[in-house]
Amino acid sequence: MLSFNNVAKVAIALAMTMSLSGCFLTKIVTMPMRVVGATVSVVGAVVSVVPVAGNKVDAALEKVDGTIDTAADTVDTALPL
Repeated sequence: MLSFNNVAKVAIALAMTMSLSGCFLTKIVTMPMRVVGATVSVVGAVVSVVPVAGNKVDAALEKVDGTIDTAADTVDTALPL
């Protein structure tokens, strides 16, 4: 059964979550997305040193990075928090 302490902890966590600003919450969601995108971009820059195939790989990874940034921007602007 639920004890008073568990209910109190859940209530406090819920109150704290509700008091956070929407901007902060979206940054928590989009920051990991942007880190992955930046990592992909760096990998593409390193791979682009390889002749012939490197430039194609770099272009593909840059496209992935752009897609991740677009998705993160959408989350930042679309969430009505």
